[in-house]
Amino acid sequence: MRNLINRVYSPIYLLHGEEAYYIDEVIKYIENNVLEEADKAFNQTVVYGRDVTARDIADRCRVYSMLGNYQVIIVKEAQDLTANNRKLDDLESYIENPQENTILVMGYKYKKLDKRKSFYKKLNKSDKVTFLETKKVYDNQIPGWIDRYVKEKGYSIDAVSTRLLADYVGSDLSRLVNEINKLFITADESKKITPQIIETNIGISKDYNIFELTKALGTRNVFKAQQIIHYFEANPKDNPLQMVTVMLYNYFVKVFLYHRFKKENPREIASSIGVNPAFINDYAVAARNYPPGVIRKIIAEIRVLDLKSKGYGSIDAKDYGPLSEFVYKCIHGVFL
Repeated sequence: MRNLINRVYSPIYLLHGEEAYYIDEVIKYIENNVLEEADKAFNQTVVYGRDVTARDIADRCRVYSMLGNYQVIIVKEAQDLTANNRKLDDLESYIENPQENTILVMGYKYKKLDKRKSFYKKLNKSDKVTFLETKKVYDNQIPGWIDRYVKEKGYSIDAVSTRLLADYVGSDLSRLVNEINKLFITADESKKITPQIIETNIGISKDYNIFELTKALGTRNVFKAQQIIHYFEANPKDNPLQMVTVMLYNYFVKVFLYHRFKKENPREIASSIGVNPAFINDYAVAARNYPPGVIRKIIAEIRVLDLKSKGYGSIDAKDYGPLSEFVYKCIHGVFL
């Protein structure tokens, strides 16, 4: 990005990898900033991989720009170029001798290019190509990612709000950014993102959510846990049973890991199990209530719950009864 901002361009950009968000951001920057607005009609072409062939792209790249220094060719969803066994031979020949006044940008999303293929090898050999390989941001990295993104934009966010967003929006960075940007618009002059703002603008309840459910389980608060389950049942679209099951699994795995690292200091434990240090005391309480042997039984029960949430065994996948039963068993020590 530094070279792009400084207007130092490469003839070819190959953007590929599992995380689509960064690929889209680079493409958006090039699309909006390389050419002046008046030049875009003549010298900027945006196509999708499914709609063109390698020859179409190569032929367009060899056309000289009109009324400007550069022409920009952007191929979005370039992973679709090879659909239906289409070949990339014509594009390979262009890579060997690209036009200096053409900027070709290819966004190859959701997976890495196969480094064994001749197409990648020719790209890799060329000093005319700039690569960006994006890696997936995993679930345990999402809270830190949210904190950094919010801070970069000049706002602040508390730990509970970060966890709410991470739990309910998940690791889809494009969707996450879209939801966070909504919160920026509605935040007051303090520029603080709070659970109240999230509840009002995204629809995630600050009192009845998966975070509060795991907290109720950890403290064995049966009344609160059942309140939350009733709320989930009344709002299944926002709290699908399959998602809740995954979150419960992740929670109890972390409580299990707490036992393994409990001799470390709290900050080190938090880092080892992948949680914000602000919540480590919650895990300490849960660990006292659930010994490792009990957690093993609970995790086995969660796997059964997961199957039920998917409709196995002639069970209604939208029935929250099995979840309520699971919570009852946890809190009343049935797994002891």
